[in-house]
Amino acid sequence: MTIEVLKSKLHCVTVTEANLNYMGSITIDEDLMDAANLIAGEKVQVLDNNNGERFETYIIKGERGSGCICLNGAAARRVQVGDVVIIISYAAMDFEEAKTFKPTVVFPKAGNKL
Repeated sequence: MTIEVLKSKLHCVTVTEANLNYMGSITIDEDLMDAANLIAGEKVQVLDNNNGERFETYIIKGERGSGCICLNGAAARRVQVGDVVIIISYAAMDFEEAKTFKPTVVFPKAGNKL
């Protein structure tokens, strides 16, 4: 049996941009991606602490060191610049492996800096 468990989490990052006229996704600063063990194209769940929205999209690599958290396309309608979001990815794994798996959780500072 396999189950889905928390793999990675960026806890409380601030949305810096919302670009409705871009094909869907979320652009994330590459430094944040590396710290949270996330990769381009990976499916993530985005939880908006300001309005309660929860939705899924995929990652696009953003400029390293920029602090960029940009919701693109339809997802841009779900957030406002300045909203605080949690970005989560999950992994499917064997039940026994999941019991000892340790997710990567990152708590960025102001400006989405590490």
